[in-house]
Amino acid sequence: MSTVMPSLRAYRASLLHFHADPAFAEHAYSWHEDGLLLVDGDKIHAAGDYAQLAPTLPEGVEVHDYRGKLIVPGFIDTHLHFPQTDMIASPAPGLLPWLETYTFPTERQFSDPAHGREVAEFFLDQLLRSGTTTAMVYCTVHKESVDAFFEASEARGLRMVAGKVLMDRNCPEFLADTAESGARDSEELIRKWHKRGRSLYALTPRFAPTSTEAQLTLTGELARAYPDTFIQTHVSENRDECEWVKSLFPASRSYLDVYDHYGLLRPRAFFGHCIWLDDRDFARMAETQSAAAVCPTSNLFLGSGLFDFERADVARVPLSLASDVGAGTAFCMLQTMNEAYKVARMKGSYLPALRMFYLATLGAARAMQLEGTIGNFAPGTEADFIVLDPQATPLLARRSAELNNLEELLFALALLGDDRAIAATYSGGRLVHQR
Repeated sequence: MSTVMPSLRAYRASLLHFHADPAFAEHAYSWHEDGLLLVDGDKIHAAGDYAQLAPTLPEGVEVHDYRGKLIVPGFIDTHLHFPQTDMIASPAPGLLPWLETYTFPTERQFSDPAHGREVAEFFLDQLLRSGTTTAMVYCTVHKESVDAFFEASEARGLRMVAGKVLMDRNCPEFLADTAESGARDSEELIRKWHKRGRSLYALTPRFAPTSTEAQLTLTGELARAYPDTFIQTHVSENRDECEWVKSLFPASRSYLDVYDHYGLLRPRAFFGHCIWLDDRDFARMAETQSAAAVCPTSNLFLGSGLFDFERADVARVPLSLASDVGAGTAFCMLQTMNEAYKVARMKGSYLPALRMFYLATLGAARAMQLEGTIGNFAPGTEADFIVLDPQATPLLARRSAELNNLEELLFALALLGDDRAIAATYSGGRLVHQR
């Protein structure tokens, strides 16, 4: 045996990670029933069968024993709102009244940095206990809310994407910026936070109805000036919203076309919901490598509609799953998978559990153009991973005793699991949550 590598740590469990989308590739994943994950500092060193890797361990390396459990890459949530944490599960008859009654008054409080930091800390606790190690996060219109979020995530060493909401019309005066102030603030925040440590910045127009043409023009200019930033916004969530956009932008062919006109379709652009898109819209998203963040729990909660996985797959649109807290009703991506499965069935298609776990890990990383950084256990990727416990609840344990294969195991976790099934969460090789 070789001499000890002080930074090397080993984790024994069943291992699963992906190399490709199981919907389109035959050999899409690696599954090691008795596996060993080796972590060197904050990066993945190797992942494989225990019998093959154990003899290569340097003397003195402790093996953390998670046998009976499953280690997968940390979940990636591509659309959620940290300021809406305190208004989750607020009743309303639809999207627009929900925004007016709950969202805007709640977001008003985030001009206070202390309030923003306290909510950010609780929000990050919820993500980590749910196994989510990376998220694309909406802050509020206040610069202070972005600083509060990134300060909290940076202190924990997390890989996070976030941005200041841009909103200069059709909103309360207390939440409005201007086209110029929004662009200026966004550029300052990009220079301060983008690629600082593990933080990444997203240009964040809330949605087309709350931005003037001037604001969308300046956002497009920033997107061109900083091409490796992210873009995040909403599109075609709700029929009333779509009609509103049509009245505000009569020259545009579709809701998505509004964003296209201002140069906001490109790699690293994420569009939440995408329910009422047509085939031309899906084709344009695929052509520009713009990604759909599918939000099943919020779409059901607000009665917005059902995402069409089949049509999106025909066009080969980059897809990911998202909780959309606070319209979404759960932080945990297992619960998001549960609802995504049912949405697909209601639209006449079928989502295998393997596909859902892909979409919540490598699929999201690919859509974010972050493959090789996060999303699987390729050597050199950041060591973000979670330990799933099939015995976490009496019902899960009873079901797990009758499983015949990997698909059944993942399906049981997705349909019966919640944050109790997350035994441990590791970010950058560090234990950041333990049940």
